[in-house]
Amino acid sequence: MSDVRRTDAVLLLVALVWGSSYLSAQTATSALPVLLVLFARYALSALACLALVAGRRRGSRRWTREEVRAGVPLGLTQAAVLVVETYGVAHTTAANAGLIISLTIVLTPLLDRGGRRGTLPPSFFAAAGVCVLAVALLMSGTGFHAPRLGDLLMLGAALVRAAHVALVGRLTAGRAIRPAHLTTVQTLVGTALFLPTAASGLPALTGAGPAIWAQLLYLALFCSVFAFLAQTWAVQRTSASRASLLLGTEPVWAVAVGIALGGERLTPLTALGATMMVAGTYWGQSVERAHRTAPPDETGLRTRDTHDAAETQDATETRGIRDTQDEDTRCRTTTPTSV
Repeated sequence: MSDVRRTDAVLLLVALVWGSSYLSAQTATSALPVLLVLFARYALSALACLALVAGRRRGSRRWTREEVRAGVPLGLTQAAVLVVETYGVAHTTAANAGLIISLTIVLTPLLDRGGRRGTLPPSFFAAAGVCVLAVALLMSGTGFHAPRLGDLLMLGAALVRAAHVALVGRLTAGRAIRPAHLTTVQTLVGTALFLPTAASGLPALTGAGPAIWAQLLYLALFCSVFAFLAQTWAVQRTSASRASLLLGTEPVWAVAVGIALGGERLTPLTALGATMMVAGTYWGQSVERAHRTAPPDETGLRTRDTHDAAETQDATETRGIRDTQDEDTRCRTTTPTSV
């Protein structure tokens, strides 16, 4: 297998794992309280991340001040995302959850305006409109009626996740932050947050059956730790556009897993909504990427040149810092729809 195909296969595997996380979360929350599931997921992820960091060279085990400063607020926002998302999954189908949360892809550019020239083109808002209509169809089920609580929560989760992704970019851009160390801080913050609410339910957790523990381990080790590390490895070996295209198949996998393993069914309206959601997010993503990478116009050239010079200086300083650390890459952000 060539390096390109191997990288593509890893990215598709990450998308598959993330897409399957909704059914796993739904299964776990059917047997345990949501906050107890979140505590177990965070605690298991934290243990795995600490083991990974401890296995590194002695000089690269310590956290820098920047990693802690970024990790604490990001840990709080990530926990907020997972609270709303997990409650949403518990009250809707896994397919709907995976599709509605993909709204993050078109919501994030609206919130993350740092370093972007002008307003987004009208075609982007047209794509966003397609996604909004898709959400309405997904919420309709067998016919138009009041939306289900779970669908509304997933819509809220998409909004909160978009804000979280935008914050990731603002707190990590141009800084010497190692992804594994940042993730460890976030998981420790989440574990500390959910421990007080989960303490009274720990006997139920220890008494959970093997099937539930399998779901918890899958959520923590595969959907969180493995997916993050595999994504980081793959993104370093391909273009951002190709990575986004492959990772964007997550909602497709969410639907496939929900139907194949969860016994879910799509009505004609929800099938149309699923198609429109996938098409709208891909369209919006391609428009935003083209807008972000387009050469500056003549009127904005001087401002852009100044901005680029500042970025070049930041990058030079960052490389100088990185040369004194380990072989980890600079923190790179994408727009994941599952953590």
